Amino acid sequence: MSAPDAGGSRATAPALGTLRRLILYLLLFVLIALAASGVGGLLGRLFAASGTIASGDTSSLALSLALALVGGPLGAVAYLASWRLLADPAERRATAWGIYVSAMYLASLLTAVSLGIGALAAAAGGDTGSWRSSLGHGLVWTGVWVWHRWILHHRGRGPVALAKVPHVLGTAVGLVIGLGAAIGVLAVLFEQATGTDGELAAVGAPWWRAALGLLVWTAGGILVWWWHWVREGTRELRTRLAAVGLVALGVAGSAMVALGGAGVLLYVLLRLALERTDPVPVLLDPAPEALAAALLGTLSWLYHARVAGTRPEPVPAAAGLAVSGIALAAAASGLGVVVNAALATATTRLGGTDPTELLLAGLSSLAIGGPLWWFTWHPTRPADPQGRRIYLVLVFGASAVIALVTLLVIGFRVFEFMLGEAGGDGLLERVRAPLGLLVATGLVAGYHFALWRHARTAAEPALPAAGRGPGEVVLVAGADADELAAAIRAHTGAVVTVLRRHGEPGGPLSPGQLLGILEGVAAERVLLLAGPAERLEVIELAADAVRRA
Repeated sequence: MSAPDAGGSRATAPALGTLRRLILYLLLFVLIALAASGVGGLLGRLFAASGTIASGDTSSLALSLALALVGGPLGAVAYLASWRLLADPAERRATAWGIYVSAMYLASLLTAVSLGIGALAAAAGGDTGSWRSSLGHGLVWTGVWVWHRWILHHRGRGPVALAKVPHVLGTAVGLVIGLGAAIGVLAVLFEQATGTDGELAAVGAPWWRAALGLLVWTAGGILVWWWHWVREGTRELRTRLAAVGLVALGVAGSAMVALGGAGVLLYVLLRLALERTDPVPVLLDPAPEALAAALLGTLSWLYHARVAGTRPEPVPAAAGLAVSGIALAAAASGLGVVVNAALATATTRLGGTDPTELLLAGLSSLAIGGPLWWFTWHPTRPADPQGRRIYLVLVFGASAVIALVTLLVIGFRVFEFMLGEAGGDGLLERVRAPLGLLVATGLVAGYHFALWRHARTAAEPALPAAGRGPGEVVLVAGADADELAAAIRAHTGAVVTVLRRHGEPGGPLSPGQLLGILEGVAAERVLLLAGPAERLEVIELAADAVRRA
């Protein structure tokens, strides 16, 4: 009676260990976060009001003291307990430990950057308010990040599972912050060069204050990116997560920024040339930021595309397909807006936006996305590679879903018009926007579905047409008899009787070979001998071949 109980205990031991790790590391994460918040609040008060730390809001002071003096010791106890358990190599290999280190590494990095660098940027930008309090929090969370970086690289306690995940995440954080802030700095400079009043400069402050604050953000983001990309060796990683980050953020994300900026810039130029209903400064208002995004986004895109090109397949192909998908989305959106603008000319409205603006916006998106899609997709190239076939399925599926949702919106608008009150917008005015999107997504879905069907047909072996050959087949084969019988049944429609040889493994014969030898057989009933090895023989049988004595 004890044997089943012992077996059950052994079976539940891994589950209990996993549950214990999840609870311990979740508790450790929460306690360290609370203690860091408390200490950061106290340090921020010290920086903000030296000598008057207890004055002002006593409730927030009490909260900071409680978090620091209660959460801190409890967090230390949980950390010491986990550190002692990590002496076991199995604990280091546990996924829960890797998840905890990655999550705390990312959380502390994000908080340290947003509060620490944000405080320095606010001080550089002329803020005399709460930047000191934010700096206190940032310094504490920087200490937490340094601590967990030390844990990550510890030889005896560092995680084995997901050990490179923090480096990839840190690279992504630095790239997003650095690229975004650099675009802001360059936009401010372009605004001063063109004489436009942008939205990035603070009211009543000199323009260079805003640029200086953004420059601090840029330097901080670049430093974080360089530290993880070069210093920590993310550039040399060959893991799947590193490849996904490189393609999704480095290539695709940068391409989106570049295409968005180029599209807005082209729209501004078209309005300046063809449609000047607004003053020139108003028309030029989005141009500086769009130009900055186009320039810096293109630089980041080209750099990461070059890095992706040095990686083994399928990373270079995935990078090209990602850019192709983005360009296709831009072109399809532009086509939908053009259709929308064309329908807008047929409606009679007393007010509203000029359809010319819609037309120019659609043409800008179409002019940017269309040529790039042609260059990256190469429509004349066969769609045989597996990556392209997967891409076709994804694009067709996404466009089909969008078309379905758009149909539902059109149906809603139609019924709303039929049941609504008189005097509202006309039916065409209600449905022209979703109708333009439906036309674009319908064309995209139809094109990619046709390519997918062609690629699928080209990938299949040449088989006889269904219905040809005998009406009944007696198949004698080895262990693969069922597979061969299914192929014969599917492509000839014959009734198949299987006689399996004793102890013979499946041979090298393919279903295509069997179907090829059956093609043109005149007899209604045949005996097909498949194997041993590559032997293949067809014996035509009479209609009354089976007789009972």
